[in-house]
Amino acid sequence: MDTSESSTAPEAASDDGGPSPEDAPRRGWRRWAMDTRPLRRPAYRRLWSSTIVTAVGSQLTAVAVPKQIYDITGSSAWVGYASLAGLVPMVVFALWGGAVADTMDRRRLLLITNSGIAVTSVLFWLQALAGLDSVAVLMVLLAAQQAFFGLNAPARNASIARLVPADELAAANALGSTVMQTGLVAGPLLAGALIPVIGLPELYLIDAVALCVTLWAVVRLPALPPLAGTAARRAGVREIAEGFRYISRHKVLLLSFLADVVAMVLGMPRALFPQLAAETYASYGEGLALGLLFAAIPIGAVLGGLFSGTFSRARRHGWMVIGAVVAWGAAIAGFGLSGSLWLAVLFLAAAGVADMVSMVFRGAILLSAATDEMRGRMQGVFTVVVAGGPRLADVLHGTAGAAFGPRAAVAGGGLLVVAVMLVLAAAAPALRRYRI
Repeated sequence: MDTSESSTAPEAASDDGGPSPEDAPRRGWRRWAMDTRPLRRPAYRRLWSSTIVTAVGSQLTAVAVPKQIYDITGSSAWVGYASLAGLVPMVVFALWGGAVADTMDRRRLLLITNSGIAVTSVLFWLQALAGLDSVAVLMVLLAAQQAFFGLNAPARNASIARLVPADELAAANALGSTVMQTGLVAGPLLAGALIPVIGLPELYLIDAVALCVTLWAVVRLPALPPLAGTAARRAGVREIAEGFRYISRHKVLLLSFLADVVAMVLGMPRALFPQLAAETYASYGEGLALGLLFAAIPIGAVLGGLFSGTFSRARRHGWMVIGAVVAWGAAIAGFGLSGSLWLAVLFLAAAGVADMVSMVFRGAILLSAATDEMRGRMQGVFTVVVAGGPRLADVLHGTAGAAFGPRAAVAGGGLLVVAVMLVLAAAAPALRRYRI
């Protein structure tokens, strides 16, 4: 293994202290099913269980906020401005939150930030219940909520390496990513079904109640202070800068970030979905086509997670990332060349599977290749890359689609992903060689 902190994670054992049946080779259908070994760890199980609830609850608010802004203004532009209002504080506080997560008990930080997110959800509910109809209030609340999320995500993700052993990191990431992707599918569908029945205010309230489940789970986590021997320090600009210097000195970390940038910036075509639904796939019904295009990637990712037993035990994490990004690019290129909606959905679902594999192993590399005193900052940068890449892709693909047509822009982007990733893998052996 290339680095070193597996000793901080719990030893693999069954609940009665003896060897677990799951440690034996899996046979039959179990070889293909999701690897659930991390759920034997009570602390990780609590953290993961809370995610099941909040993954759906957070999506209710994610639907309710733009819906309410559009109802007030009648303008999609204001919906876009609100997205920017949430992105900027999330980026700033994710970078700072990563530094904070490396200086204090991560359990305590999770309690503080989850409480902050819950309070903003209650305030969202109260403003909707009072009928304020104020875009300014909504944008301030959204900015505050995303700031708390930016502080929360690095601590949450960095904690995983202290809750499971190194050889279960990929499986733990698959479990968490599958739940989040399921939320991306189920949350908006549930919101769409509930809005006509209970109205917008109650969506915010449901999210707030779901966050109480998260708080209960975090309370029951063990303390996660900095490891013994870690130098005491403050979480300031110097510590954030040190995180970036750390990335530059550890090529495998830098390459894992670059792999995601290549895949998402060059190959995420969601900005072109409305145009493709209105033009290329109009004969299937524009509404149906648009819904299927947006749902296909998350559905593919969920399927990839459900069958993650096929890949989660792989030890050559670097090659898994390279292969997944190349497969993503090839699937996106196939989507761009598809004249049939059903073939397009199939290619996008395949891209979703590849994205799940990439997420699992990039996350595992970040947790295993970084020391514990740097994991928070690595997760802060990871949060920024994951959030910012698709938004940059929206600009790039929107511009390319206007210049060359949507299908050419999508196919060209997918082929660029394949070419750039292969060149990167050939030029930088650190990623190819990385394994645990």
